[in-house]
Amino acid sequence: MKALVLSLALSLLVPRADAATAQTRAVAVSLSDAMATLTGPWRFRVGDDPHWADPGFDDSGWELVDLAAPASATDGDVGLPNYVPGWSARGHSGYSGYAWYRIHLTLETPPDTSLALLGPWAVDSAYQMYVNGRLLGGIGNFSGSKPIAHGNHYPAFFALPPATSGGGLVIAIRVWMGRWGVADPRGGGIHIAPAIGQRPAIAAQYELQWLKIFEGYVVDAIPALLFFLAAIWVLCLQPFDRGGSTYPWLAAALTLSGIQRGNQAFFFWLQIETIPEFVIFIIGLVSALSLGAWMMAWRSWFGVLRPAWLPKAIATLTVVFFLTQVLARPWLLDAAFPHFVSVGLRNLITAVRLAFLLILILITYQGIRRCGRDAWYALPAVLAIGTVLFSAELVTLHVPGIWFPWQVGLSLSECASAVFVLLLLVLTLRRLWSYAPRLPSGRPGNSILEP
Repeated sequence: MKALVLSLALSLLVPRADAATAQTRAVAVSLSDAMATLTGPWRFRVGDDPHWADPGFDDSGWELVDLAAPASATDGDVGLPNYVPGWSARGHSGYSGYAWYRIHLTLETPPDTSLALLGPWAVDSAYQMYVNGRLLGGIGNFSGSKPIAHGNHYPAFFALPPATSGGGLVIAIRVWMGRWGVADPRGGGIHIAPAIGQRPAIAAQYELQWLKIFEGYVVDAIPALLFFLAAIWVLCLQPFDRGGSTYPWLAAALTLSGIQRGNQAFFFWLQIETIPEFVIFIIGLVSALSLGAWMMAWRSWFGVLRPAWLPKAIATLTVVFFLTQVLARPWLLDAAFPHFVSVGLRNLITAVRLAFLLILILITYQGIRRCGRDAWYALPAVLAIGTVLFSAELVTLHVPGIWFPWQVGLSLSECASAVFVLLLLVLTLRRLWSYAPRLPSGRPGNSILEP
């Protein structure tokens, strides 16, 4: 009986020992096919130590992370393929700061081959790439006491020195995530595996990744351009309004919406705007001013003068919305609020947005009562811009917020923006037609264009 128990114990222990030995072996990579995706297994550890870049460092005690993902797994925004959850979904929920990934490779390359690395395409929030202890570069700025992050999916190309074309290779990636990433249950670290290969193949894949990023955000740049052109158009109508405020308010609202929409492309195409700047100026200031400007634009369009306190209410909500958007992200202030304060701020943001929505409904209702049929013509445009402004609320009602035709993310608000500009053009042309003086026959005259 004792011999049976001993044999069973050995049968359980021996495979574990073999597995542990296998985990420490280098991953063999053959580059006869020009490129190989480094899905792992990677060694992973939270924290930071410059010695972890050393190729001779013993990382056998680190966690194992597999970056393999089905091709159908996307980021849910642009449609980036092969997207995997980050460390928050792998046992490190709530952690922000530094972490390291390491992998040992044994390369088999054709003679006289120049190699390159394709950086991890999606990373929260910045990283540095080391090969055999040498820093090749990265995404983000690590020169200060705290890294500066610009976005979370920039393609990166790293040429490898000739000495790495054969034999062993150790790749170490130093990742840093800001406190803003904690809110994402799938955030943290690398989301798309890097790749190694022959330099022409890596360069071609690098260009394809940038093309994907361009396609993903050009759908934001186009509505932004339409908004800016519409703003210029409505300002050209101001002389016909005899000093009214409709067209200046419309131009302001269109410009702010154009900035808000177009900044998506600016933020993700260029490493210029930092994440804190994006939150303060776009999510906070521009979105608040945009909501207020649209309320005032429709109030002026419909000629709604009652209730008299409405402009002050809109101004107050605009200021409160901006302040709560900033305070709800205490990492902007390097502060930490009690949980009940954070919950209260989020609830206040929801309440302010609903207040804006109710004001838009009130203005539209009052306008229909006041203007009758003319106001009904404007209703489709109000619904279209309302879809843009309150798309988040529609998503909570299970209205699809994004689709992926041709494997490119296309959001509901992007489609509604383009539809709104077309509807606004029709509305303003109709109003411009109404400015023309009437001839005795009842036909519109052309005296504005005649000398």
